[in-house]
Formats: sequence, structure tokens, C-alpha cells
Amino acid sequence: MALSPLNARRWRNFRRNGRAFWSLIIFSVLFGLSLFAEFIANDKPIVVQYRGEYFTPIFNFYPETTFGGDFRTEAIYRDPEVQCLIISGGQDMCFDDPEGIIEEVEATGTVDGVKVEKGWMIWPPIPYSYTTTVDRPGAAPLPPNGQNLLGTDDTKRDVLARVIYGFRLSILFTLIVTGVASLVGIFAGAVQGYFGGWLDLIFQRIIEIWSATPSLYIIIIMFAILGRSFWLLVFLTVLFSWTALVGVVRAEFLRARNLEYVRAAKALGVGNMTIMFRHMLPNAMVATLTMLPFIVTGTIGTLASLDFLGFGLPSSAPSLGELTLQAKQNLQAPWLAFTAFFTFAIMLSLLVFIFEGIRDAFDPRKTFS
Repeated sequence: MALSPLNARRWRNFRRNGRAFWSLIIFSVLFGLSLFAEFIANDKPIVVQYRGEYFTPIFNFYPETTFGGDFRTEAIYRDPEVQCLIISGGQDMCFDDPEGIIEEVEATGTVDGVKVEKGWMIWPPIPYSYTTTVDRPGAAPLPPNGQNLLGTDDTKRDVLARVIYGFRLSILFTLIVTGVASLVGIFAGAVQGYFGGWLDLIFQRIIEIWSATPSLYIIIIMFAILGRSFWLLVFLTVLFSWTALVGVVRAEFLRARNLEYVRAAKALGVGNMTIMFRHMLPNAMVATLTMLPFIVTGTIGTLASLDFLGFGLPSSAPSLGELTLQAKQNLQAPWLAFTAFFTFAIMLSLLVFIFEGIRDAFDPRKTFS
């Protein structure tokens, strides 16, 4: 679908802003990869071939009995016995000498001279999920090596896997909160600025009281009562974030409500909602987009701060804030601090550069050579 001349000009302005354009490309690649985190870092194989049948453990539950084992619980694919059962086609001897059987099947395709239907598994590049405990000798946290490129945390979980999942969780949380809070804030500010009068006065007093509410304490109290969950945190964060855009949108609508094109539209009988959101809102977009980088970085900071304090997402969730807390508690493991710092620095820098480019693209006074 072809872009309108106005949107085409905005896109050209954005592309000419090299810093914003390349930040968008880099961020899109990183976020796109993180959306497929289960295929990049997982303690389950992507595809298993066993006795001519294909299985997808990433998407489905398979008990150990599916592969000739004894237990009806989910197969632990990193267990040598389970790997032996899959590769050897379910040989009973796997319970006695799994590693020896695997080597024999890989080398000759037989077990004790008897040909077997050899199975195989395709593993993700990182064979650990964000909850997987790494089997390495030594006291945690363990330093980086070829097995764990960013080392492990204080419970021997792979840091790189937790960063990938934590990056995805942070961005999804931020996009949801920013999107919903922006819609609510823009609508509230537009109604206040357009109608003014007592409606504006009452709303302003409500917003002043609401903005003075200690949001951190409310979140902690609600978590203590209802328990910690992702969607509850999203709801509570939106509840205290929507007021950020009200002031700038209200100011723009107060300024524009008496301009000639608005008065002409009213005289022609155009509806209030049409005037507000089709004619006035586009003119307020520059001021609105100016605030978005602050909302985005503030939302990420809120999530990280709550996790750092232990009042954020459940402890089992992959959290960049919890990684920062571990870096503080394990000063003898500098790789944790460096990982947390560079992850936040890169993520926040890319997002700020992107939104700055979007803001400048919507500004008719801005041009790029």
C-alpha cells in the first residue's frame, strides 16, 4: 500500500537520520532474534527423530516412555540415558552404559553387532534455557568459557540464555505498557484541552492527586496481596504511567482549540471526535513523541528497579534487574556486572535514538541532508 505524501516525507526524513535508521535496524534484528529465543537457547531439542517419527519437544510434551523409557514424566533430553534411548532406537542397555552405547551407534550404527535404527536430535545453538542448571564443576557463579559464553549466575544458570529471554521480556513489557499508557494519556489530554472549563479543572486536580500517589508502594502492596505476575505488573505500571503524556497533549489542544481551522470545522458541523483526532492530534504529535523516549526508558527502569529490589516479576522469570542484583551481590564475578551494564546501555541507547528519529520525522521544521 502506497504511503501518503505526508507519510512518505516523514519516512524519508527518518531514513536520512542515520543514527535513528541504523538503530532501528540493529534493534529490529536483536528483538526479532529474541522473539525466537526458544530456538536459540533451550534445554530441549528443536526436532527429534526416533524410529522414523519426528517430534518437536519445544512445542509439545513427550513423556520418557515415548522414547522407550520407564517414566511418564517429561523426558529430560539432556540426560545421557534419554539421549541414548533416542539415538539407539530405545535399547534397554542404555540404562547400564548410555555413553558407550551412544559412541557405538554413532561409530557403527549397531549395538553388540545388531543394526539399530539410528535417531538424532537438532539442538539450539545454546543448549540451555533460562532456568537450566549448568553441569560444570566449581562454585557458582562460574566464569565465561566455551560452554557458557557469558558465564553463569549464582545458581549456575547460563547468563547468555537469561539475557536473551530477559531482553525479550523487557521489550515486550515496555511496548505493552507504553502503548496502552500512551493511548489513555493522549485521550485524556485531548479531552481536557479541547473542552476545557470545569472538565479540565476537575481532571487536573485528579491528575495532581494521582501523580502524587507513591506508585512503588502500591505495587509492592498489591503484589503482597495478589502475588507477583507479569500481567498484574503491566496493569499497575499502566495505572501510574498514563499521566506522563496528559500535560503535553492538553497544552497542544488548548493552544489549537481556537485556531481558525478548528473553528471552521465546528461551523461546518464536524463532530468533536473527528476534529480532535483527525485534525488536531496530528499537530500535537511532535510534542507527544518528544515524551516517548522518557516513557520508554522510565518503563524499563521501573521493571529493572522492581526486580532489583525483589518486588518485580516472579523469581523464576528471566529478569535483567535480577541479573543486576546478582552483579551487586557477587563482586568477585565481574562478568555479571559487565553483562548487565552493556545490555541496558545498548537497549536504552537504541530505543532513545529510534524515538528521537521518529520525533524529528514528524516535525515539519526538521530536514536532513
